[in-house]
Amino acid sequence: MQTPPPTTTPSPRGPRRTLLIIGGAEDRIGRSVVLKRFVKLSGGHRGHIVVIPTASSYAEEVSEAYRDVFTRLRGGDVSVVHPQTRRDATDPHLVELLDRATGVFLTGGSQVKLAQSIVGMPVGDAILRAHERGAVVAGTSAGASIMSRFMISLGEEGLTPRQRASQISAGLGLVEDIIIDQHFDQRGRYGRLMSMVAASPNLLGMGIDENTAAEIRDDGVMSVIGAGSIFLVDARNAITDAADARRGAPLLVSGAVVHSLPTGSTFDLGHVELTAFVERHPDIEGAVVPAKLRSARTSDARH
Repeated sequence: MQTPPPTTTPSPRGPRRTLLIIGGAEDRIGRSVVLKRFVKLSGGHRGHIVVIPTASSYAEEVSEAYRDVFTRLRGGDVSVVHPQTRRDATDPHLVELLDRATGVFLTGGSQVKLAQSIVGMPVGDAILRAHERGAVVAGTSAGASIMSRFMISLGEEGLTPRQRASQISAGLGLVEDIIIDQHFDQRGRYGRLMSMVAASPNLLGMGIDENTAAEIRDDGVMSVIGAGSIFLVDARNAITDAADARRGAPLLVSGAVVHSLPTGSTFDLGHVELTAFVERHPDIEGAVVPAKLRSARTSDARH
């Protein structure tokens, strides 16, 4: 079986490069396992974290919230880089902040807005340089989607994959051969991820639950941390009617290989295989549950 290339190119003599790709809604007020890991990878109190809130419609509030949590977790200096337009993304001062960063954090919001503002611009190039020199680059929700070269920009939710139910745009390209989706279990995005890999079977599909992260090293090895799971779908040998199905029709996807990877899993993305698993039981209070169930619990509590 032909295997896809690793997600990044290893550099035996260079700095260790790490991505932290978060499925959204990460815990900010409790144990904050995922964000604590980001702070550690960023150098702790000696680090310089740059927050990019451009995807959010509430950039100022979001920036302040992350500044507070990174300070609580004993991170170092925290700066904000917020290009609102492509012209803003050419600002030398913003580029300079990113060139000094030990950790870059892309917040949630609209991945289309984020991509339109930074991809192919000096700020986007500075993020790529930061990764190359060894700064950890993290993204949550929209900030997770933009990590890949081919980014899901629009799509219907649901369990059934359908023809042309989703749309792809260009992302940053920190991950070359994987399509990333977020809020995966909580928003029922199984169908749209399956439809993406059915149309592009050379790409792996990665769906990340809320409060869960994929930590990916430059050798293509991924570790799963957080309260949920990561869903991987490999459709390289699947049978599909993606080339012939009419718009909106349910897609045939037969023979795809799926991997459900909870915290404690180590997975080789280059060879597409599990390499280690350590059983762990996340704190129940920190675990994530589907939005409908959360809503029902809230309603019951009020009554």
